Amino acid sequence: MRTPTYLAAGLRLPTNWLDYTILAIYFVVVLGIGFAARRSVRTSLDFFLSGRSLPAWITGLAFVSANLAATEILGMAANSAQYGAYTVHWYWIGAIPAMVFLGLVMMPFYYGSKVRSVPEFLLLRFDKGAHLLSSILFACAAVLIAGVNLYALAIVVEALLGWPQWVAIVVAGAFVLAYITLGGLSSAIYNEVLQFFVILAALIPITVLGLKKVGGWGGLTDKLTATHGHNFTTAWGGTGIGSVNPLGANWLTIVLGLGFVLSFGYWTTNFAEVQRALSAKNLSAGQRTPLIAAYPKIFIVFLVMIPGLVAAALVPKIGGSASGLQYNDAIPFLMQELLPNGVLGIAVTGLLAAFMAGMAANVSSFNTVFTNDIWEKYVVPGRQDAYYVRFGRLITVIGVCASIGTAFLASSFSNIMAYLQTLFSFFNVPMFVVFIVGMFWRRASAASGFWGLLAGTTAAMINYFVLYKKGIVSIPSDQGANFVSAIAGFVAGAVVMVAVSLFTRPKPADELRGLVYGTRSPGMAEPSAPGDDAWYRKPALLGWGAVVLAAACYIPFSL
Repeated sequence: MRTPTYLAAGLRLPTNWLDYTILAIYFVVVLGIGFAARRSVRTSLDFFLSGRSLPAWITGLAFVSANLAATEILGMAANSAQYGAYTVHWYWIGAIPAMVFLGLVMMPFYYGSKVRSVPEFLLLRFDKGAHLLSSILFACAAVLIAGVNLYALAIVVEALLGWPQWVAIVVAGAFVLAYITLGGLSSAIYNEVLQFFVILAALIPITVLGLKKVGGWGGLTDKLTATHGHNFTTAWGGTGIGSVNPLGANWLTIVLGLGFVLSFGYWTTNFAEVQRALSAKNLSAGQRTPLIAAYPKIFIVFLVMIPGLVAAALVPKIGGSASGLQYNDAIPFLMQELLPNGVLGIAVTGLLAAFMAGMAANVSSFNTVFTNDIWEKYVVPGRQDAYYVRFGRLITVIGVCASIGTAFLASSFSNIMAYLQTLFSFFNVPMFVVFIVGMFWRRASAASGFWGLLAGTTAAMINYFVLYKKGIVSIPSDQGANFVSAIAGFVAGAVVMVAVSLFTRPKPADELRGLVYGTRSPGMAEPSAPGDDAWYRKPALLGWGAVVLAAACYIPFSL
């Protein structure tokens, strides 16, 4: 039985007027950005994709900030306190290669086809069945993940500041709702850029003071080796097949389950991320968006992993009933122990900013998909553009309310990141296999998209809820189960797509131009596929990608 996610009651922070002043200034700036962005919203393209007008450095920072939600900050710190240095795999193995692949290989398909969302690409490549199913699955996932951010925000604010949970939910939800409704995606993106720097300002003091508290990196590793064993401070120690390690996974499930299936499934098909790249001003800026984001992503892991390790060193029994602290308490515990007033206000503001960034990313992607891919395509088609802008604002309100309703589904998970990875294995991985097969195999038929997506989602859920939860298959941890579920979903989706394609007709070749690797799409203003302007003919992009991949491959093997 899992412990609920409530944070320890003894973590109340000694905040004063200075801390609340910093927090108030931040909220005023957030709303100011929303009002400023409203002036640029004239069409649905402006509201949902910023008019495709933003420079690469803006979209790149927003790309990484949208992912750097407080669920990741709390969740990855919790991962580190529970599993140790294995957390690096979620970044260097489970993020960077997929981000480079998105920028170099997949963005020409997305941007060149002029789609407004990821599910819309499936409509062009497959049929309405795949499009509608993917739209519904993504809309559900977006609301669930936004709900995780709201729930985590409520329990953190209640524990740290003493605000009732409903107050925290209403205040944060109202601010996110206000600036997205006012300025659409542009407001969300510009706020995410601001939030990126606020989050860094919150995490850096915690990391530096935490290391000082335990005697630097050497003192930290010595303490953890003595209390948790040598493998706790290494990236690959004990990951041989059949070996026992804190993560409960071996190198094969880490590389295939996390590094390939979960990672590529999330970073290449999650519209909350891809939407930022689609809002860039041209294809080149769209391709550079995930590459720019990959650079800070390499180093952010230290700002979330080290606090978790420090908490495990200071409270060796963290996560157990004897300590009174859960793994999710790692960051709030260090804030209480280490930060003076003023700096404490910045840290609290950074934590709230991170929650709002994560929630805003999912709400803005939800309103785009629901409006363009469900409402406009199947419910009320053919209306004037202004109607869909108004409906987009209305569905934003509904999305925030639905997120509040789903927030408490996360309460059965003591490690928030485990819950998120479970959702990704259900929703993102099956979509990825449909994309990857459809993009690189011309023979994949229109019907195969729907059945592959359905089979992948079903297989991942059966593995998790039936085989793992019922104890039919023994898997040491939730994270290990997520890796296996992702692999099962990917394999099932691919097998079903191949089988269905062999017994159904493929789409005509002229309908696949610009949608399948190596094909051209005539008449486009910009090259739309690798056959027109391939990534391997772009030395600047190759240079960006090569440096990021080299760092991502070298650093984990040095630990």
